[in-house]
Amino acid sequence: MFDTPPAETPSRVGALPTLTRRRAQRLFRPGSGLLRDESGAATAEYAIATMAAVAFAGLLVVIMRSDEVRGILTDLVRRALTFE
Repeated sequence: MFDTPPAETPSRVGALPTLTRRRAQRLFRPGSGLLRDESGAATAEYAIATMAAVAFAGLLVVIMRSDEVRGILTDLVRRALTFE
C-alpha cells in the first residue's frame, strides 16, 4: 500500500530520504493509531488544571495577606454582624 511511488509519478513522499519516508509511512498509515492515540491526554489536562488551580490559590494567598484586604474583610464582617 505504501510502496515507493513509480519514478514517473511526482510525489512529495518519494522525494524524501528513506528514513524519513519510512517514518512518514509509519505515522500516517491508516489504522496505525499513532495519530489517534490519546492515552495520557486526560492526565495532562488534569495536570494543567491542577497547576492553574495552585497558581490561583497562591495568588489568593498573596492577596489575602495584604493589610488592605485584611482590613476590608474585617470591616465587612463587622458590618454584617452589627445591628443598628
